[in-house]
Amino acid sequence: MKTLAFVHRNDTRSAVGDFSPVLSVFSHYELGNTISPFLLLDHLGPGYLKPSSRRQGVSDHPHRGFETVTIVFKGEIEHKDSKGGGGIIGAGDVQWMTAAHGIIHQELFSEAFTAQGGTFEMIQLWVNLPARDKLGPPRYQSLASADIPTVELPDGAGTVRVIAGQFNGVTGPAETHTRMNVLDVRMRAGTSALFNAQVGDTALVYLISGLLQYADAEPMEAAGLAVMSSHHTDFTVDTLEDSHFLVLTGEPMNEPIYGRGPFIMNTFEEILQAFEDSKNGLLG
Repeated sequence: MKTLAFVHRNDTRSAVGDFSPVLSVFSHYELGNTISPFLLLDHLGPGYLKPSSRRQGVSDHPHRGFETVTIVFKGEIEHKDSKGGGGIIGAGDVQWMTAAHGIIHQELFSEAFTAQGGTFEMIQLWVNLPARDKLGPPRYQSLASADIPTVELPDGAGTVRVIAGQFNGVTGPAETHTRMNVLDVRMRAGTSALFNAQVGDTALVYLISGLLQYADAEPMEAAGLAVMSSHHTDFTVDTLEDSHFLVLTGEPMNEPIYGRGPFIMNTFEEILQAFEDSKNGLLG
Protein backbone atom coordinates (compact mmCIF):
# COMPACT_ATOMS: atom_id res chain seq x y z
CA MET A 1 0.00 0.00 0.00
CA LYS A 2 1.13 3.57 -0.67
CA THR A 3 1.90 5.59 2.44
CA LEU A 4 1.66 9.30 3.17
CA ALA A 5 4.81 11.08 1.94
CA PHE A 6 3.92 14.56 3.18
CA VAL A 7 1.09 17.06 3.66
CA HIS A 8 1.29 20.30 1.71
CA ARG A 9 -0.80 23.33 2.56
CA ASN A 10 -1.04 27.03 1.81
CA ASP A 11 -3.47 29.11 3.85
CA THR A 12 -3.05 32.38 1.89
CA ARG A 13 -6.18 33.45 0.04
CA SER A 14 -6.20 36.04 -2.73
CA ALA A 15 -8.18 37.09 -5.81
CA VAL A 16 -8.02 35.76 -9.38
CA GLY A 17 -9.65 38.35 -11.58
CA ASP A 18 -12.91 39.11 -9.77
CA PHE A 19 -13.04 35.67 -8.15
CA SER A 20 -12.40 35.94 -4.41
CA PRO A 21 -11.50 34.36 -2.08
CA VAL A 22 -9.22 31.93 -3.93
CA LEU A 23 -6.92 29.47 -2.17
CA SER A 24 -3.95 28.37 -4.31
CA VAL A 25 -3.63 24.83 -2.97
CA PHE A 26 -0.60 23.77 -5.04
CA SER A 27 1.25 24.55 -8.24
CA HIS A 28 4.08 23.17 -10.34
CA TYR A 29 6.18 26.18 -9.27
CA GLU A 30 6.32 24.70 -5.76
CA LEU A 31 6.10 20.96 -6.34
CA GLY A 32 7.32 20.42 -9.92
CA ASN A 33 6.95 16.91 -11.29
CA THR A 34 6.02 15.59 -7.83
CA ILE A 35 2.40 16.28 -8.81
CA SER A 36 2.60 15.37 -12.53
CA PRO A 37 0.36 15.14 -14.57
CA PHE A 38 -1.35 17.80 -12.43
CA LEU A 39 -0.07 21.37 -12.46
CA LEU A 40 -2.17 23.58 -10.21
CA LEU A 41 -5.27 23.52 -8.04
CA ASP A 42 -7.25 26.59 -6.95
CA HIS A 43 -10.15 26.43 -4.50
CA LEU A 44 -12.61 29.28 -5.20
CA GLY A 45 -14.75 30.17 -2.21
CA PRO A 46 -16.76 29.32 -0.34
CA GLY A 47 -17.98 32.85 -0.82
CA TYR A 48 -21.08 34.93 -1.42
CA LEU A 49 -21.83 36.93 -4.57
CA LYS A 50 -24.00 39.97 -3.96
CA PRO A 51 -26.72 40.53 -6.60
CA SER A 52 -25.40 42.86 -9.28
CA SER A 53 -25.86 43.99 -12.86
CA ARG A 54 -22.10 43.67 -13.52
CA ARG A 55 -20.85 40.19 -14.31
CA GLN A 56 -17.71 39.17 -12.46
CA GLY A 57 -15.00 36.62 -13.13
CA VAL A 58 -11.96 36.47 -15.39
CA SER A 59 -12.27 38.24 -18.76
CA ASP A 60 -10.56 37.21 -22.01
CA HIS A 61 -7.18 35.57 -21.45
CA PRO A 62 -5.01 33.11 -23.43
CA HIS A 63 -3.80 29.59 -22.65
CA ARG A 64 -1.50 27.12 -24.38
CA GLY A 65 -0.10 23.69 -23.56
CA PHE A 66 -2.43 22.31 -20.87
CA GLU A 67 -6.06 21.76 -19.75
CA THR A 68 -8.29 23.47 -17.18
CA VAL A 69 -10.87 21.46 -15.26
CA THR A 70 -13.55 23.43 -13.39
CA ILE A 71 -15.73 21.58 -10.87
CA VAL A 72 -18.70 23.54 -9.49
CA PHE A 73 -20.14 22.71 -6.06
CA LYS A 74 -22.22 25.88 -5.60
CA GLY A 75 -23.04 28.76 -7.94
CA GLU A 76 -23.08 28.98 -11.70
CA ILE A 77 -20.34 29.92 -14.17
CA GLU A 78 -20.30 30.54 -17.92
CA HIS A 79 -17.35 29.67 -20.15
CA LYS A 80 -16.83 31.11 -23.65
CA ASP A 81 -13.81 30.55 -25.85
CA SER A 82 -12.45 31.64 -29.21
CA LYS A 83 -13.12 28.22 -30.78
CA GLY A 84 -16.85 28.40 -30.09
CA GLY A 85 -16.77 26.13 -27.04
CA GLY A 86 -18.51 26.95 -23.84
CA GLY A 87 -21.68 26.86 -21.85
CA ILE A 88 -23.15 27.38 -18.40
CA ILE A 89 -22.34 24.93 -15.64
CA GLY A 90 -23.94 24.79 -12.19
CA ALA A 91 -23.73 22.70 -9.04
CA GLY A 92 -22.32 19.24 -9.80
CA ASP A 93 -21.25 20.08 -13.36
CA VAL A 94 -17.71 20.03 -14.73
CA GLN A 95 -16.08 21.78 -17.68
CA TRP A 96 -12.88 20.32 -19.13
CA MET A 97 -11.16 22.76 -21.48
CA THR A 98 -8.14 21.64 -23.52
CA ALA A 99 -6.15 24.70 -24.57
CA ALA A 100 -3.48 22.72 -26.48
CA HIS A 101 -2.18 24.90 -29.37
CA GLY A 102 -3.97 27.94 -28.03
CA ILE A 103 -7.27 29.41 -27.01
CA ILE A 104 -8.70 32.67 -25.70
CA HIS A 105 -11.42 32.22 -23.12
CA GLN A 106 -13.34 33.91 -20.36
CA GLU A 107 -14.97 32.57 -17.20
CA LEU A 108 -17.72 34.68 -15.64
CA PHE A 109 -20.52 34.09 -13.20
CA SER A 110 -23.62 33.47 -15.33
CA GLU A 111 -26.04 36.32 -15.99
CA ALA A 112 -28.78 34.68 -13.92
CA PHE A 113 -26.50 33.93 -10.95
CA THR A 114 -25.08 37.47 -11.11
CA ALA A 115 -28.58 38.94 -10.92
CA GLN A 116 -29.81 36.76 -8.06
CA GLY A 117 -26.55 36.36 -6.15
CA GLY A 118 -25.80 33.52 -3.75
CA THR A 119 -23.09 31.26 -2.36
CA PHE A 120 -20.41 29.85 -4.65
CA GLU A 121 -17.68 27.25 -4.34
CA MET A 122 -15.60 25.72 -7.13
CA ILE A 123 -12.34 23.96 -7.89
CA GLN A 124 -10.12 24.72 -10.86
CA LEU A 125 -7.52 22.09 -11.64
CA TRP A 126 -4.82 22.45 -14.29
CA VAL A 127 -3.76 19.25 -16.04
CA ASN A 128 -0.59 19.05 -18.11
CA LEU A 129 -0.50 17.81 -21.69
CA PRO A 130 2.31 15.59 -22.94
CA ALA A 131 4.73 17.27 -25.34
CA ARG A 132 3.20 15.41 -28.29
CA ASP A 133 -0.22 17.05 -27.64
CA LYS A 134 0.73 20.56 -26.53
CA LEU A 135 0.25 22.01 -30.01
CA GLY A 136 -2.73 19.83 -30.93
CA PRO A 137 -6.30 21.08 -31.51
CA PRO A 138 -8.19 22.70 -28.62
CA ARG A 139 -11.28 20.95 -27.24
CA TYR A 140 -14.12 21.69 -24.82
CA GLN A 141 -15.98 19.06 -22.80
CA SER A 142 -19.13 20.04 -20.88
CA LEU A 143 -19.87 17.31 -18.33
CA ALA A 144 -23.33 17.64 -16.80
CA SER A 145 -23.84 16.35 -13.27
CA ALA A 146 -26.39 13.83 -14.54
CA ASP A 147 -23.74 12.31 -16.83
CA ILE A 148 -21.12 11.85 -14.10
CA PRO A 149 -21.61 8.39 -12.53
CA THR A 150 -21.78 8.01 -8.76
CA VAL A 151 -20.51 4.89 -7.00
CA GLU A 152 -21.91 3.99 -3.58
CA LEU A 153 -19.24 2.89 -1.10
CA PRO A 154 -19.87 -0.27 0.96
CA ASP A 155 -21.84 -0.07 4.22
CA GLY A 156 -23.15 3.40 3.43
CA ALA A 157 -19.69 4.94 3.90
CA GLY A 158 -20.28 7.54 1.20
CA THR A 159 -20.17 8.21 -2.53
CA VAL A 160 -17.58 8.63 -5.26
CA ARG A 161 -18.33 10.66 -8.40
CA VAL A 162 -16.11 9.44 -11.23
CA ILE A 163 -15.23 12.51 -13.33
CA ALA A 164 -12.29 10.93 -15.16
CA GLY A 165 -10.70 7.50 -15.15
CA GLN A 166 -12.17 4.58 -13.22
CA PHE A 167 -13.32 3.58 -9.77
CA ASN A 168 -14.60 0.10 -8.88
CA GLY A 169 -15.14 -0.70 -12.54
CA VAL A 170 -17.09 2.50 -13.30
CA THR A 171 -15.64 4.84 -15.95
CA GLY A 172 -15.98 8.62 -15.89
CA PRO A 173 -17.08 10.64 -18.95
CA ALA A 174 -14.03 12.91 -19.34
CA GLU A 175 -11.67 12.08 -22.18
CA THR A 176 -8.04 12.50 -21.11
CA HIS A 177 -4.70 12.53 -22.93
CA THR A 178 -2.93 10.40 -20.33
CA ARG A 179 -4.05 7.87 -17.74
CA MET A 180 -5.55 9.54 -14.67
CA ASN A 181 -8.40 9.44 -12.17
CA VAL A 182 -10.30 12.52 -10.97
CA LEU A 183 -12.74 11.54 -8.22
CA ASP A 184 -15.12 13.70 -6.16
CA VAL A 185 -15.60 11.88 -2.83
CA ARG A 186 -17.92 12.38 0.14
CA MET A 187 -17.58 10.06 3.14
CA ARG A 188 -19.17 9.77 6.56
CA ALA A 189 -17.14 10.09 9.76
CA GLY A 190 -15.41 6.95 10.98
CA THR A 191 -15.25 5.20 7.62
CA SER A 192 -12.49 4.00 5.30
CA ALA A 193 -12.16 3.53 1.53
CA LEU A 194 -9.58 2.05 -0.81
CA PHE A 195 -8.45 3.95 -3.90
CA ASN A 196 -6.48 2.45 -6.77
CA ALA A 197 -3.12 3.68 -8.04
CA GLN A 198 -0.27 1.91 -9.78
CA VAL A 199 3.38 1.70 -8.76
CA GLY A 200 5.03 5.00 -9.68
CA ASP A 201 1.74 6.88 -9.94
CA THR A 202 1.16 10.32 -8.49
CA ALA A 203 -1.57 10.10 -5.84
CA LEU A 204 -3.03 13.24 -4.23
CA VAL A 205 -5.93 13.85 -1.84
CA TYR A 206 -7.22 17.41 -1.44
CA LEU A 207 -9.51 17.84 1.57
CA ILE A 208 -12.26 20.36 0.86
CA SER A 209 -13.94 19.91 4.25
CA GLY A 210 -13.72 17.49 7.17
CA LEU A 211 -10.84 15.67 8.87
CA LEU A 212 -8.75 12.75 7.55
CA GLN A 213 -6.34 10.33 9.18
CA TYR A 214 -3.33 8.58 7.61
CA ALA A 215 -1.83 5.86 9.81
CA ASP A 216 0.07 7.44 12.72
CA ALA A 217 0.37 10.91 11.15
CA GLU A 218 -1.36 13.96 12.60
CA PRO A 219 -4.96 14.28 11.33
CA MET A 220 -5.19 16.37 8.14
CA GLU A 221 -7.52 19.35 8.34
CA ALA A 222 -9.48 21.03 5.55
CA ALA A 223 -7.39 22.70 2.80
CA GLY A 224 -4.61 20.15 3.27
CA LEU A 225 -3.14 18.21 0.35
CA ALA A 226 -1.94 14.68 1.08
CA VAL A 227 0.84 13.57 -1.26
CA MET A 228 1.20 9.79 -1.23
CA SER A 229 4.42 7.89 -1.91
CA SER A 230 5.09 6.71 -5.47
CA HIS A 231 5.98 3.22 -4.21
CA HIS A 232 3.55 0.29 -4.11
CA THR A 233 -0.08 0.28 -5.25
CA ASP A 234 -3.36 1.66 -3.89
CA PHE A 235 -3.99 3.59 -0.68
CA THR A 236 -6.71 4.05 1.90
CA VAL A 237 -8.39 7.16 3.26
CA ASP A 238 -9.84 7.17 6.80
CA THR A 239 -12.26 9.86 7.95
CA LEU A 240 -12.54 11.31 11.45
CA GLU A 241 -15.38 13.64 10.48
CA ASP A 242 -17.85 13.81 7.59
CA SER A 243 -15.49 14.72 4.76
CA HIS A 244 -15.52 15.97 1.18
CA PHE A 245 -12.34 15.57 -0.85
CA LEU A 246 -10.85 15.07 -4.29
CA VAL A 247 -8.71 12.08 -5.21
CA LEU A 248 -6.27 12.76 -8.07
CA THR A 249 -4.10 9.94 -9.37
CA GLY A 250 -2.23 9.47 -12.60
CA GLU A 251 0.81 8.45 -14.54
CA PRO A 252 3.59 11.07 -14.28
CA MET A 253 4.83 12.45 -17.59
CA ASN A 254 8.48 12.84 -16.55
CA GLU A 255 8.92 15.68 -19.03
CA PRO A 256 10.39 19.14 -18.37
CA ILE A 257 7.84 21.72 -17.19
CA TYR A 258 8.39 25.33 -18.22
CA GLY A 259 5.49 27.57 -17.29
CA ARG A 260 4.97 31.30 -17.36
CA GLY A 261 1.57 32.76 -16.56
CA PRO A 262 -1.07 31.28 -18.86
CA PHE A 263 1.32 29.04 -20.83
CA ILE A 264 2.77 25.65 -19.85
CA MET A 265 5.35 24.23 -22.23
CA ASN A 266 8.55 22.16 -22.05
CA THR A 267 11.22 24.76 -22.87
CA PHE A 268 11.95 28.45 -22.46
CA GLU A 269 11.98 28.85 -26.24
CA GLU A 270 8.45 27.42 -26.50
CA ILE A 271 7.26 29.89 -23.87
CA LEU A 272 8.76 32.79 -25.82
CA GLN A 273 6.98 31.52 -28.93
CA ALA A 274 3.68 31.31 -27.04
CA PHE A 275 3.94 34.95 -25.94
CA GLU A 276 4.90 35.97 -29.49
CA ASP A 277 1.97 34.06 -30.97
CA SER A 278 -0.39 35.57 -28.42
CA LYS A 279 0.85 39.09 -29.22
CA ASN A 280 0.28 38.45 -32.94
CA GLY A 281 -3.23 37.08 -32.47
CA LEU A 282 -2.31 33.50 -33.37
CA LEU A 283 -3.89 31.84 -30.31
CA GLY A 284 -7.49 30.83 -30.83
